[in-house]
Formats: sequence, structure tokens, C-alpha cells
Amino acid sequence: MKGYTIHDVPTIHVDEDSKSSLEGTDSTQELLMSEAVIEVTESDGIIGPISKFESHNGVGKYHRAFSVLLFDSSGRLLLQKRASHKITFPNVWANSCCSHPLFSDSEKDETNNIGVKNAAVRKLEQELGISPEEVSIDKFEFVTKMKYQARQDQDWIEREIDHCLVIHTDVNLNPNPNEVSDVKWVSQAELEEMLIANDPENVIAPWFRCIAARLMTDDWWMPGCVTPDDLIHDMGDVSHMLPNAIGADLTTSIAEVKDLVENRIERALTHTNLERLSGAMMHLVEGGGKRLRATLPWLVAKAVGDTHSGLLDVGAAIEIIHNFTLVHDDIMDDDDIRRGRASVHVEYDLPTAINAGDAMLAIAFEAMAVAEGIEPELLPFLVKRIGRMVRKCSEGQQLDIEFESRESVSEEEYIEMIHGKTAAMFLTCAEVGAHLAGADEDTIHCMHDWGLALGLCFQLMDDLIDVLSDSDTLGKPSGSDVAQGKRTLMVIHALQQPPSQYKDDLLSVLGKGDSVTSDQVALAHRALDNLGSIEYARNKAEMYHRKAHDCLDRLPKSPAIKALKELTDYQLQRIF
Repeated sequence: MKGYTIHDVPTIHVDEDSKSSLEGTDSTQELLMSEAVIEVTESDGIIGPISKFESHNGVGKYHRAFSVLLFDSSGRLLLQKRASHKITFPNVWANSCCSHPLFSDSEKDETNNIGVKNAAVRKLEQELGISPEEVSIDKFEFVTKMKYQARQDQDWIEREIDHCLVIHTDVNLNPNPNEVSDVKWVSQAELEEMLIANDPENVIAPWFRCIAARLMTDDWWMPGCVTPDDLIHDMGDVSHMLPNAIGADLTTSIAEVKDLVENRIERALTHTNLERLSGAMMHLVEGGGKRLRATLPWLVAKAVGDTHSGLLDVGAAIEIIHNFTLVHDDIMDDDDIRRGRASVHVEYDLPTAINAGDAMLAIAFEAMAVAEGIEPELLPFLVKRIGRMVRKCSEGQQLDIEFESRESVSEEEYIEMIHGKTAAMFLTCAEVGAHLAGADEDTIHCMHDWGLALGLCFQLMDDLIDVLSDSDTLGKPSGSDVAQGKRTLMVIHALQQPPSQYKDDLLSVLGKGDSVTSDQVALAHRALDNLGSIEYARNKAEMYHRKAHDCLDRLPKSPAIKALKELTDYQLQRIF
């Protein structure tokens, strides 16, 4: 049967290391994982060939797909239940046929959607035994496209630009048991019943639920009545539509959208034709980074509601603002190194660095104003929340500056400072993500509290890491906080202790700047330890860590909560 054996289609070798994910799977389905499908951009532009394995495994990649909805002459829709042999999404009910065009001349052809139609004919025969003569190309109607991702578990994900095709014809079926375990014909009313039943024995594939619940109209059920469009409907991440879906870990969840966010950041920061300004704005971005803040609105939205590309645009804007604060922080702190490379004011010059930071702030708000999928009525909320975040960050930074010249700083004042300097950004990402996901007020408030606790824990642990890690790990000189006279919680606690040699050791180093040697820094760190200040700060961090987890425990079950829990544990894991 044409297309059934791997020799009939273009292939890409799956290396032996990758095949560990295929261990124990059906041999025929494993062979088909070498098919060369079409990797595409978010806008369905062809990037090149990619193996079916790579497009679905781990992080996955956006690739072109099609979904056929085949109706018979009595107006019934053919559904298929995917076989238990299938590696991705086995044993779920889906539309008549859903698969991928291959990276071949006949199936890459975008003229009148001929490529996806050729692929549909091939797969209808391979999966359902339908003769190509019964489903000729001219019978297919292209309707629209949709973009979505749906995770099955840690190993397997769908990330597709799905072309929806309708065909009205009578066919003879001879299902391939390796692909299809059952078929049935349903009326429009029967499909509606399936959609609302939530029957664990008859689970509906996430992509088909998107089509049936969000895209299909009455016209699809009638021959010749569909009106095609040139849209790509953004469904976001719909993993929650699969009842038994298992969420990915934090690293994988960030990686799913990291490149998409970074593309947005680069596009925004390189829009100017002034190369030096663009280079200065991109300098820290090109130095890498975990992109926790950039991806956080998306990660939160996945856990509490609906996702869409606008969350990535907002995340990119927040990441640009975060990098703007780093550029100016390095100037104010006179730090020469950031992320293992020269700071912007060192690599370029001081006026350029200041100007680049100013431009980045403006660009972030510009990018947010044209964010995809953000309704105009949401812009005042976003401007207010993100404007508040920038103000709080500035207030926190000002307090941090003033603390260095003060003899006494209280613990309450320190918490206020890090609330603005660090936690404001985390709580804003979480609050905005929940709001844009359509969550209710209680959930939005819960995520605000989670972001606040997470941010406070994050900064406390960051202070601890400066004391307990070496320079290579930090990407900046170890102990720079003590040398600069930073009033961290550890220092505040230590200075409140009775006079002692340990306290004198700390005071001999605190705020002495570049003149401090590594041995003196080590002396100050030992003093903090002996005064109980490191343990005190660690206990405080663990308290906020527990508060953050308490917030997550209040949320309904969702596969995406796994990543948020790992993020909550992230800084603690770096130090323990």
C-alpha cells in the first residue's frame, strides 16, 4: 500500500541516542518516525525537512499538518479511534484522518493547497484503506488553518500548523489496524453529545476538540458551503484537553517557547537602523539567559486558563524591560561583568549604555501595544500593571542605592526593597499571565501572591548564592555584594548582633569595593556564617518557598502546574 512502508517516503535518520524514547513501541510506528515532515514557522513558512520523531519528541517543533473531515452523502462525519500502537495520542477519537504532508515536491506544493490535499489522499488510503479514486483532489475543500500545541507526556508533544480540509463523498473503508482501532459515523447532534460527555472511555483528541468546538460551523456539514479563509487560528497550548496528559518539566516547558520569545525580542531590538544602538540593546540578550520572566506569563496561563501568542509578546516585552534594568543596574553598581561577558557600558560606552536602556524601555511598551491576540480593551490593564512594575523596580533600586550609605537598615525595609527590585517582576508576570488567560479574580489574586512569594524567595536565594558560589558559577565576581556594601538580609541580621570578632571581620570588608581581596571576602563570608546570618536568610527563603507552594496547591489540577512547582523550587535546588 502506497506510503505504508518507510521506503515510499522521504526520511531522516533517527540517531541511536534518540531511539531510547522509542523503546518498547510498535516496530511499524517506530519506523514511521523517520518520515521527513515539513518544519514551519508560526506563520506556516517552510523552514525545511525534519523527522517526524524530532517534530514530536521532547520540546518538539512546529510542523505542517492536515486534518480531514470526511462526510458521507447522508451528512454524517467519519471519526476514527487511533490505535493503541500509535506512539502519540493512542486510543483517542479524532477526525476522519489527521497526519502530516511530507517534505516532497508533491506535498510541499502550496498552490491551492495541493500539497496537503495530496498528503490527505495518501493517508486516507494508508490509514483507512480508502481508494484514491474515491477521494480525488478536486473533491477536497480547504477551509482554514489553526496553530496549537498539545503535550501527551514528558516525551511526546504535537506542535502543528494544521490545515483543515473538508470532503463530502461516499467511501468504502478498510481500516489499517496498526493505525485505527475503530471507526464510526456521527451526526452533528451525536458529535455534540461526544464533546460534552467527557467520557473517559471515549477521549477526544485535543486538536479535534479544537476544530469541533471552536472552528466548525453548520456550513461544514453541507457540501459546497464552506467559506475558506487565510487565517491561522491560534489555539495556544491545549494539553489540558487530554484528561490523562502529563506535563513537562520546567526546562522543557521553557524550551517549548523560548525560541519564539527570543525571536520577538530580537525583532523588536533590531528594528532600528542604528547598528551601534541595536548592538548595545542586544548585548545582554545575546549573552543568553534562562528567560524565566519572558516565558512566565505563558507558563502561568497554561496552568490556569487559555494560552495564545499574545502571552509570548507580553513576555518578550517584560524580558526587554528586565534587560533594560540590568543595563542600568550594572552602571549604578559599577559591575563590569554580566552573564560571563562585559557589561554594556564596558563593551560599548557609558552614554550608549544609558541610551540603550532608555530605548529598550520604550520598545517594550511599543511591542506590547501591537501584541498578537491582545484585544484593545486589555491594553489599559497591561500598561497599568507593567508601568507599575517598572516604577516598583525603580523604587526598589533607589532603596538599594540609599541603603549602601545608611548605617542601619531594618529587615522590613529590606523586604520592601526586594519586593520592588525583584518580586514586582515575578508577580506582574504571574498576574498578567493569569489575567490574559481569562482566569477568575480569585485565581488571578492567587497567582499574584505566588509571584510575590516566588520573587522574594528568588532574591533571598540569589543573595545566598552570591555568598556560597564561586565566580565562574555566578558569571560575576563572587562576594561582590559584601564588597559593595549591599545591605542584604544576611548583612542586616549580622549587624544587629552583639559586638564580636566575627562582626569586626565583616565590618572590615563591608563596602570596601575593589580594594577587597578574595581572602578578605572569604573572611567576611565566614563571619556571616558564624553569626548565624546565612542560616537566618536561608530560613526566610524557605518560608517564602512554602508560601509559594501553598498558592499552587490552591489551583485546580493541570498538567502545566508541574513546571510552576519546579520553578518554585528552582533557586533552592541551586544551593542545596
